[in-house]
Amino acid sequence: MTDSNQPEQLEDDNKTIKLAAPNLKAASASLFSKIFDYFRPKIWKSHNWKWRILVLVVMLFIVNVVTMLYWSVEPRSFDVKAASREYLPANVEPVVGSATVGTSVKTLDILLHKKGGFIKNDVAPPGVFLDNISNWEYGVLELMRHTTLTFANDFSRSQSQSSRPKILSDADNSLRIDSAKWILPAPEDNYEQARQNLIEYGKQIADKNANSAKFYARADNLVSYLELISKQLGDITQQLSASVGDTVMAAQVQSVEEANAEENANKSAKLFAERKRTPYWQIDNNFYFARGYSWALLQELRAIRIDFEKILRQKEALASLDQIIFELEKTQKPIWSPMILNGSGFGFMTNHSLIMASYISRANAAIIELKNLLSNG
Repeated sequence: MTDSNQPEQLEDDNKTIKLAAPNLKAASASLFSKIFDYFRPKIWKSHNWKWRILVLVVMLFIVNVVTMLYWSVEPRSFDVKAASREYLPANVEPVVGSATVGTSVKTLDILLHKKGGFIKNDVAPPGVFLDNISNWEYGVLELMRHTTLTFANDFSRSQSQSSRPKILSDADNSLRIDSAKWILPAPEDNYEQARQNLIEYGKQIADKNANSAKFYARADNLVSYLELISKQLGDITQQLSASVGDTVMAAQVQSVEEANAEENANKSAKLFAERKRTPYWQIDNNFYFARGYSWALLQELRAIRIDFEKILRQKEALASLDQIIFELEKTQKPIWSPMILNGSGFGFMTNHSLIMASYISRANAAIIELKNLLSNG
């Protein structure tokens, strides 16, 4: 009986959808028509200057809000395998290192050309009000600085005494420009130059006839990168955890080999360190910086899994890298709250910062394990 009624139910649902669609279009058309009516010359002339200014202010406010919402949408993850080919000529095949270089190029491209472009240095509305996405950008930029530095110091060098490729040194220097600077030369121009330098480096390592640049997918090079990342993740975890302030006691006891026990006790010192609670207006800034850094790191580690697969298999470290990627994916879950909440303990409200800190802390623990495997495995 149920099966026989199901087609009829589906047909009724389809009719409802077909009827709702024209009604929605009609309602939208009616709304826009009413809005445009305010700007008709006849209606515009029939009101005084105060009314006209009020309408302009309201419309400007609506346009700014809509633009802010549109620009605040965070970019999605991308296919790192496809990114390894995008910047290469059609007749050149990717090699070891192409995925990591291509991912860095793609990440910088998204940073500069996403919705609204680069917003961090905006000094006019609506960009000046978008502190969340601007801190997300700063997190991505910080990861790219670490990655480009590792390209110059480790991935491109056969040994510690080798010289740094100039093209990568230039890319590293270009990314060091202050992101909040808005007067000429604009940071975006320098970051774009760094992106072009990385593209050229990627083409050189993929060109079999060129001997000017190489990419060395060695365990020690990857360890150097992971050490740099691990320190930053530790700092991010501390900043996020500071959303709940508390006081911790650090006891420092001086051990002095003297016969007089009372004198030893007098020389013992106790130091108290207070960890202050993050100001309320800074909580969402730290959160989105961590979210941007984690997003960019997630893309880079997916690319590293491709380029360093051989050494990772030899060290039996693929599972550890997959665990890091799994934890970082959790940091990119959709945010359903209109604002970053800062609940305490097991209270009624959640604490988004502590949840983010939990994911990043577990990822950092897996990075430390991966470093040990690569160094000693």
